[in-house]
Amino acid sequence: MGCRLLWTMLSGCLVTEEGCASLVSALRSNPSHLRELDLSYNHPGDSGVRLLSAGLEDPHCRLEKLKYVEGLCQCSYQTCWTYQAS
Repeated sequence: MGCRLLWTMLSGCLVTEEGCASLVSALRSNPSHLRELDLSYNHPGDSGVRLLSAGLEDPHCRLEKLKYVEGLCQCSYQTCWTYQAS
C-alpha cells in the first residue's frame, strides 16, 4: 500500500513566491491526497498568494485547509485568499 501524505507543516521554512510556485506545481502534477498545509510564518508575498489561490482552484487539488499565521493575526484561506473548498 502506498503512503498518503494528508498533512504537512512548512511553518517558518522561509517559503517565498518561488516556493509557492513549486508547491502549486507539485499539487497540480501529482494526484494529491494532501488535505492540510500549514504555511505560517513564511513570506509568500502578494504574488505567492495569487499563485496559491490559482493553484487551489485546480480540480485535482484536494486541499481543504490552508493555515497561514503572520505574527498575531491568524486567518485561513476562506478569509485571506479567494479560494473556497467545494
